Amino acid sequence: MSQFRRLSDSVLASPQISLEDIELARDEGVTLIVCNRPDGEDPGQLESDSIRQTAAEQGIEYLSIPITASGFSEPQVAAMADALAGAEGKVLAYCRSGTRSTLLWALAQASTGADPDVLAAQAKAAGYDVAPVRPVMDILAAKHR
Repeated sequence: MSQFRRLSDSVLASPQISLEDIELARDEGVTLIVCNRPDGEDPGQLESDSIRQTAAEQGIEYLSIPITASGFSEPQVAAMADALAGAEGKVLAYCRSGTRSTLLWALAQASTGADPDVLAAQAKAAGYDVAPVRPVMDILAAKHR
């Protein structure tokens, strides 16, 4: 079972989830699951189609925005920002450890003008460090000042 970590009132990050976690997510008010992990990253990893199907059975939307070793791109940041803006309940984003999901969340929020200091503090409270993307967060947020 995964550990959902609260990034904000409406966004949770998690390491790889199991099928059982989907029901728990629904019970916590999650209406959208975002997968930030490419299929086949690890042997034995639960494939996204299984999660997508089980989420649909639980009435939860599913979106895949895979982040590979090549890093983050503008389209990925925009897709996450759109997903967060359009969600009607809580969002659960997951990857191998929750780090890529947290970094993408921070970039997406900064791209809409959220304060990078606040985002960094929220991520830290959840056990994540946004230092690898902090310069980009500052640039994205500055576009809204």
